[in-house]
Amino acid sequence: MALTAVVLYLVFAVLGFGWRSWRQWRMTGSAGFRGVSGRFGSLEWIAGAGWVAALVIGVAAPLLQLAGVLSPLDVLRATWIQTSGIVLAVTGIGAAVYAQHDMGESWRIGVDPSETTTLVRQGMFAVVRNPIFSAMLIFAAGIVLMTPNPLGVAGFALLVAAIELQVRVVEEPYLRAVHGQRYRDYTATVGRFVPRVGLS
Repeated sequence: MALTAVVLYLVFAVLGFGWRSWRQWRMTGSAGFRGVSGRFGSLEWIAGAGWVAALVIGVAAPLLQLAGVLSPLDVLRATWIQTSGIVLAVTGIGAAVYAQHDMGESWRIGVDPSETTTLVRQGMFAVVRNPIFSAMLIFAAGIVLMTPNPLGVAGFALLVAAIELQVRVVEEPYLRAVHGQRYRDYTATVGRFVPRVGLS
């Protein structure tokens, strides 16, 4: 199961970052990478650095389990749990690719305050405001269920915290500043990560 988790992680990385960045470059002349926001030690920087660290831990955990360095937690060691993990991971990959497609030329990794991108409200963005992050969390939960060792669980918790911080202190303030009332109307009717949850 650990080998399957590593393969799915590679598929997610290739489709979600590599292929999507290449496609973005073909559409706009930019790969879409804006890097970690904020000065070193700021909440913005902590969010970005935490996100990167969580992704590294997310792939390290199944690799270390595959190498026999880590063992799954007994409470989560069951065939149906690992099978559910595969389903979630594959669903997360598909949802991330679909949401990235819906985002079109506005797709970015990170935020550049000097840019003005279109406020995307169609497709999956009509259901939740951050469907790429939602898909990433579904994918990561699947990987953790496939290889439920302590490092993987800790990495997932870090990813949840980093995404929450990224959205609340980096992306939402940027979108409010750029789109004003249109964005406030959007946040009042569309949930942050789950439909109808996190309205503001």
